[in-house]
Amino acid sequence: MRLNLRRFDFVLLGTTLALVVFGVAMVYSATLGVPTYEDYPLRQIIYALIGLALLMLAAAFDYRLLTTFQWPVYALILLALGAVTVLGQVRGGASGWFDAGIIFIQPAEISKVLFAIVFAQYLASRHDRLGKPQWVLGAFVLMALPVILIYMQPDLGNAIVLLVIGAVMLFVADLPWGYIVGVVAAGALALPMIYANLQGYMKERIDIFLDPASNPDASFNIAQALISIGNGGVLGKGFGEGSQSQLHFLRVRYADFIFSVIAEELGFLGAVALIIMLTIVLWRLITIADQARDQFGRLLVVGIIAMVMFQVIVSIGMNLGLLPVTGITLPFISYGGSSLLTLMIGIGLAESVAMRNRKIEFD
Repeated sequence: MRLNLRRFDFVLLGTTLALVVFGVAMVYSATLGVPTYEDYPLRQIIYALIGLALLMLAAAFDYRLLTTFQWPVYALILLALGAVTVLGQVRGGASGWFDAGIIFIQPAEISKVLFAIVFAQYLASRHDRLGKPQWVLGAFVLMALPVILIYMQPDLGNAIVLLVIGAVMLFVADLPWGYIVGVVAAGALALPMIYANLQGYMKERIDIFLDPASNPDASFNIAQALISIGNGGVLGKGFGEGSQSQLHFLRVRYADFIFSVIAEELGFLGAVALIIMLTIVLWRLITIADQARDQFGRLLVVGIIAMVMFQVIVSIGMNLGLLPVTGITLPFISYGGSSLLTLMIGIGLAESVAMRNRKIEFD
């Protein structure tokens, strides 16, 4: 294991670290004056430092060696998700956390990057045979098991993220169009049945999105998020000066609705600056995937791209009232140890692919 700095993507690393620092600052602002949350900024700094160490370790590790551990990693995903469903601590209505002392570990978050490793190897090793029904069925089963276990916690948001990661990877792996059209059609036809079987709070979020007036109490935070964004104007009200966040009208402002805090305090320009930094990260990841020397590396980075991009779109979209509230974090910005560590590991794996994109060399 070593770092080949000649091909290390310093733009990706620098932008990632800038986002993390920005996130710590905004978590600090979002939790000002609340004793219950007073240790959140320090915790986020600890998560960031651990994440940076994991990023560098993942970058130094030859990603090609991960193909050897495909099935043990998959077994670990299922074991962790199954165990936390039964034994995990309940937070926010979901039994999705293990208490590790200093930090809480959320297997649903970690499973996203681990699943990308497993699925990338499955698709890469069967690339020429992916049109055969048995391999397509195998891919869907491989994807469905962790999705179901995450949904059972219940955690619809992360279940959807994992589903999107798998779907994007299948598309990039050249799944025949016949299967894609068939799955999309079947999914559309199944929507009424899926909705009918959703848990109560999940249905409520969809209903509120479609008709906010149907439940004013439940839609209160969405309204406060929109007020926050509108209050910011072009330049914002100033760091730590947002009325909706500092007067505590906006709930979950350090995580799900942190984009609204940014828009209110730093304004349109601050929000645009954030989106530009996130776009740079995605651009560098897309470049790494395009230059990857093998199918496994390419698909692995594609999985990481799907994870980051989908979470950015959904998190910002729900703050703007354009999408239902799902509890999905804004990458690198929202408070949360498991989420940040997962993203940092993902960036590290992408760096590993970037440094080994020209010739086969096992260091």
